[in-house]
Amino acid sequence: MKIDDIKKLHQKKYRAEFGCYLVEGEHLILELEKAADKQPNLQDAKLFVTENYQYWQTRFEKTVISERQMQQISDTKSPQGIVALVPIPSAKNLARASSTLTSDEKNSAERAIYLFETQDPGNLGTILRTLAWFGNFRCLLSPNSVDPYNPKVVRASMGAIFHLPLELDVELAELNQRYSRVAYLDMEGETIGHNSFGDFQCYLFGNEARGVPEQARQDLRAQAFTIPGSGTIESLNLASAVSICAYQLS
Repeated sequence: MKIDDIKKLHQKKYRAEFGCYLVEGEHLILELEKAADKQPNLQDAKLFVTENYQYWQTRFEKTVISERQMQQISDTKSPQGIVALVPIPSAKNLARASSTLTSDEKNSAERAIYLFETQDPGNLGTILRTLAWFGNFRCLLSPNSVDPYNPKVVRASMGAIFHLPLELDVELAELNQRYSRVAYLDMEGETIGHNSFGDFQCYLFGNEARGVPEQARQDLRAQAFTIPGSGTIESLNLASAVSICAYQLS
């Protein structure tokens, strides 16, 4: 791929067109290499480096480019000098990964975190990082959510995006078909410290500003829980709420 095309990958429409996204920096590249051991689709990633990284030992195809070219493709003001071009998992690959567990195994080994129209890249990246840390979580994103392959999300995830089962454009209505029990957060709900909080297969979190439509909660027959607080402020940050719940579930 030409440098001019790689530059375009900072925009979602070109990521969709070319089927790949950018990963930048030593830490993320190391996480990518680790994940590629178990995920064949990641083994097709390509590395672009400046002279400082020309001797970097890697399994990926490597191309040395100039400092100027690195500035052009980098999303940061002071690039380290190492960027990977990573294939976006296809829907077929995601389905294959999902099908490796039976329905009963999914229910016992894995919980789903459903994010409804999450907009903030930092929130999503932090959530992915948290879920990967605790393990046994799957992240489902609704339509109209921030693109998880946005460079800000990828950086905030600190490599978690390579390790966490992730599904895009999952409609709210699909949850009824996939999960028999759904929970969500509400100020009037039962405390998450209650024993029953861990009995659900899917946990629903709403948009940062609007939450989840009430009719959708009713249709899903979702049960409400709350994170107890002092009441001094109105609400928690979305990423903080998911982190607290993930810790409680773990």
